[in-house]
This record gives sequence, C-alpha cells and structure tokens, in this order.
Amino acid sequence: MTLPARVTCAIAGGGPAGMMLGLLLARAGVEVCVLEKHADFLRDFRGDTVHPSTMEVMHELGVLDAFLERPHQRVHELRGAIGGEEVAIADFSHLPVRCPFVAFMPQWDFLDFLADEGRRHAGFHLAMETEVVDLLDDDGRVAGFRVRDASGARELRADLSIGADGRGSTVRERAGLPVRELGAPMDVLWMRLSKAGGDPGRTLGRAVAGRLFVMLDRGDYWQCAFVIGKGAFDEVRARGLDAFHREIARAAPALADRAAEIDDWDKVKLLTVKVNRLRRWWREGLLCIGDAAHAMSPIGGVGINLAVQDAVAAANILAAPLLSGTVTHDDLDRVQRRREWPTRVTQAVQLFLQNWVISRVLEQSPDNPLGVPLAVKALQRWPALRRIPARFIGLGARPEHVGSPRSDG
Repeated sequence: MTLPARVTCAIAGGGPAGMMLGLLLARAGVEVCVLEKHADFLRDFRGDTVHPSTMEVMHELGVLDAFLERPHQRVHELRGAIGGEEVAIADFSHLPVRCPFVAFMPQWDFLDFLADEGRRHAGFHLAMETEVVDLLDDDGRVAGFRVRDASGARELRADLSIGADGRGSTVRERAGLPVRELGAPMDVLWMRLSKAGGDPGRTLGRAVAGRLFVMLDRGDYWQCAFVIGKGAFDEVRARGLDAFHREIARAAPALADRAAEIDDWDKVKLLTVKVNRLRRWWREGLLCIGDAAHAMSPIGGVGINLAVQDAVAAANILAAPLLSGTVTHDDLDRVQRRREWPTRVTQAVQLFLQNWVISRVLEQSPDNPLGVPLAVKALQRWPALRRIPARFIGLGARPEHVGSPRSDG
C-alpha cells in the first residue's frame, strides 16, 4: 500500500494490541494506519492462546463464528504433570461466556483475521515492512512517526500516535517513558518437535525437579517451551546438544525418541522473559498499550489477551475524541487508569508464581523427587476450586467489552 502522509491515528506494531485497536478505531470511522515492520505475521514462536475474554470481544464485534472457522484446538480444562502425577489446574467449562475454553490458534492466523476484518472499513490502512524508527516532535508534542520502508525514510503525521510495538518498544524508548523492571527468574527456549501416535492427546505442562516443559498442540507438531533459569542459555549450550536431548527426555519422556530432531541450536529460539510496566503510559500526542506498556510473564499465556483488553479500553475511551479532534491529556490518562489496575493484579500473581513456585522448581535438585503442592492437591480434592484459576486465566481481572461506536461508512 501507499503510505498516507497523515492519518488521525498511527499505530506502531501489528501485534494483537495494535491490530485490534486499528480494527476498532476504523470500525468507529477513525482513519488509522497500523505499521508492521515485518513482511508477514509468520513468526512461529509466539504465544498462541486466545482466551474466552478475547472471544467475547469477537462475539461483540459480530465475527465470532467466522473467527472460529480458522484452524484451532480447544482446551476446556488446563492440566499438567508434577513429578509424574497428572493434575487438573483450571476448569474453563463453567465460565459465563459463549466460548468456555481456551483456543490454541497460531498467532499469524489470529492477526491475519484481524487484518481482514480491518480492511472491511474504509479508514483502515496496514503498512507491512514499515518500521517505526523515531517520533516526530512538534514543540514537545508527538506528532507522528518517522518510518523506514522499501522506499526509504518517510514521515507519517497523526493526531495521536500509539506505541504497540512490543516489549522491546522503539516508541517508548524514543519517548523517554520510564520503565519499572519487576524481574523474572527464568527464560524460555522454544522449539518444535514432531507428533506421534502415542503422544498425549492435549496440551500439557510438565514439572520435574529442576525443569519445566510445556507442550502446545499445533496439529501436526508440538510447539514446546523449555523453561530454564534466567540467563542460563549459554550454560545449556555449553553442555552440548546430547545433554540437551537428555534434559528434554527427562522433562517429557513421551518425546524422548524425537529429542534428536533438535540437531542444531538454530532450531532453538530464546525468549528472554521480562516483567515490567511503564510508570506513565503516555505523553502529549502518544499512548503506549500492550507489551509496550507492560511486558508480561508467559505464565498463564495471558499477555495476548491483556493486550486485546488494552485495545478495547483504548478504543472505548478514545474513539469519540479522535473523531472530534479533541483528544486531551485526561483521555490518555483515563486509558492508563482503566488498564493499570488489572495489569498490576496480573503481574502480582505472575510474580508470586515465578518467585515462589517456578524458581523453586528450577532450583530443585534432580535427586529429590518433586511433590505436588498443597494448593494443587486442594484443586484435585475439590474440583469446584478449579474455577478460580480458570476465571483469572480466562477472563482476567477486568474484562473489557466493546463500547466504541460503529460507523455506517
């Protein structure tokens, strides 16, 4: 597409937050341009969980049936294995929603769907292979983005600029917005392994002394997450691939015969886990949402859905001021006030689990068998308690509902 010279709202980042906000604003009649630095959305090692809160948003937009036609797997109950004993963690089937399950859908399908819906609206622009490299400054006010595409350096001016460009956000760095780092005791190694007939029939997390391993069902293969201690990847590599294969076999015995498929370290992708949030999400002419405002731990897979909730809240609050050309400091602050509390609550739970559960598992000697924690034993004894983690994971602390208008145009 030809990049416009000016739009009402420019969004850096074509991830879940940016694409959902672009769709909602265009639906309301706002001219918006989403800028995505890659040529497509085909990044294999990204989160794939679409939670009930996000599917409620899809229903409110009238596109849920079309969305569910995309390939996906449904998980009604979250289960895991701790020290060889299989346990149930969360039961989504009782949630008061239209889709009481978590859908595992490759993120490229999710983003392609949002892009297709966005293109139904005249004011929606999506610029691929267009990277935001700096902010445009107008006497201290952010007036748009300086971008780089195939034709070289360009400028895109906007009444409001949105930073939705992820945890390594260029926008928030250029804006000088201070970040509060909350820490994480772990990193994650992503890889893919083929499926076989005797494999578990569902997505499964496994915990053994010293190791955590998650298997995500991708249909014809497993996308696997191997949790390691913070900064330990160099040490893992130094031990060699054979040792790594043995670690996979110990953590996930069902995959032992395929561990050797990882025959090159290039097949292992490192996710450096960060948990942080901005002290202030905005400055004049600019707002950050999603991971650009608050990087989440992968615990619970809630990052995508928190980003979508940010987008819904931002559209609810900002659509009318954008249409009238009257966006104020208070409007931007209202978005932060609306979304900061659920962010803090979610991160507090994640930090507790990181520091008191995951770090202890990772530090456990393989010589000592891993026992099932009392809290998890309670979930087995009283199944109704599984609705509590299901509510936290599936809906979050403050689920948002679409309140932005729909334009007739």
